[in-house]
Amino acid sequence: MSGSKTVDIKAFIDERHISAYQWLVVALCFLAVTADGMDVAIMGFIAPAITHQWGISRPEFGLVMSAAPIGLVIGALFAGPASDKIGRKTVLITSVFLFGVFTILTAFTESPVSMAVLRVLTGIGLGAAMPNSTTLLSEYSPQRKRALLITIMFTGFNLGSALIGFAAGWLVPNYGWRAVLIFGGAIPLVLVPLQIWLLPESARLLAVRGASSARIGSLLNRVTGAQFTGQETFVSTEPSLPTRKPIGILFSQGYGVMTIALWVTYFMGLLVIYLLTGWLPTLIKDAGLSITQAANVTAMFQIGGTIGAVLVGWFMDKVRPARVIGLAYIGGGICVLVLGGLGALSSSLALLVFAAGFCMSGAQTGLNAYAPGRYPTAARATGVSWMLGMGRFGSIFGSAIGGALLGLGWQFGAILGMLAVPAILAALAILVSQRTRSNEATPQVSAAH
Repeated sequence: MSGSKTVDIKAFIDERHISAYQWLVVALCFLAVTADGMDVAIMGFIAPAITHQWGISRPEFGLVMSAAPIGLVIGALFAGPASDKIGRKTVLITSVFLFGVFTILTAFTESPVSMAVLRVLTGIGLGAAMPNSTTLLSEYSPQRKRALLITIMFTGFNLGSALIGFAAGWLVPNYGWRAVLIFGGAIPLVLVPLQIWLLPESARLLAVRGASSARIGSLLNRVTGAQFTGQETFVSTEPSLPTRKPIGILFSQGYGVMTIALWVTYFMGLLVIYLLTGWLPTLIKDAGLSITQAANVTAMFQIGGTIGAVLVGWFMDKVRPARVIGLAYIGGGICVLVLGGLGALSSSLALLVFAAGFCMSGAQTGLNAYAPGRYPTAARATGVSWMLGMGRFGSIFGSAIGGALLGLGWQFGAILGMLAVPAILAALAILVSQRTRSNEATPQVSAAH
């Protein structure tokens, strides 16, 4: 190649076929998200064994159950700015190492308080892993396949949640609940050496930070199979920015409204999902069905969500992504409204729960694929991680409000009918976000020489 050649990194990746190494990046991010899903879900599977052994009540153990979500918020809010400053790879590997180590340490605790502290620390690692996996993968995925690849990556979360459930079902009776924590922490620690060896840093971030052309060229040769000499000028076309501080960019002119809209969307989506998945078994059982039936029906939400995530991602690559996500949220709102109207004894219960999961979880996962492209490279990880962090308050609120509404005497139909409101608000908010500035607008060039 000519030494005077200027290479736009995003355009270069968009124009090429997906290399074997890029598929490896997909796989590594998938595994990180799978490990994340395992350690997020782990306490739910071992809680009965812990409360029985320690002789504590469910409300007393609630301190432990609520600890990880707090850490998830902290981790998400701090990981984004750190990633935009020091690099995606470093922060992602550190986060996976942290939640692996703290999960293993949790196996040796002897009290709810010490366990809660370690779960907060675990949550910080968990909260940092997801946005950095999303951001790094988005920066190595061609535009035409980006949403599909990211949504495929996110199916690893459901896979991890299921795997740790199967592992707990075998380990708890044979080796006790501590073995589950050791297993759940060992998996991410095994992944760390592979990430150190194989995971690339973001070439676009390196260009924005002024890294040498030799370094960027070598990296792109490794990942894409190109043959750069290192004498090229690598550029990353970015919007003009009033500040270089990532958090400041989120609220600068053109980004502030979009940022708030994304937060509202993620908050409302998680409110619906966590209230449904957390309280649907109880609501169904209270309506007169057995515990087994309640569990099987609720599982249909996760199955629908996994299929919905892939299909929503596929459609997002074909048509305007915000509209696809918005329609999916509206579909979810209609499903829960119809479900509430027909009641828990309806013959269509499992089908409607499947459809609600397909739409709501599909939209929520699609939002993870949509958000990275709305921010410039200098603030991309911050934008994604703060959306995830603020959205986590929706999961906390959704889990809490379900119990409060049940305490007030609300029944199946009223609670599910109410959930149509935040679903529609999520759809409206995502449509607002698409009408604001994206990272392709008003370009300026950051270059590496």
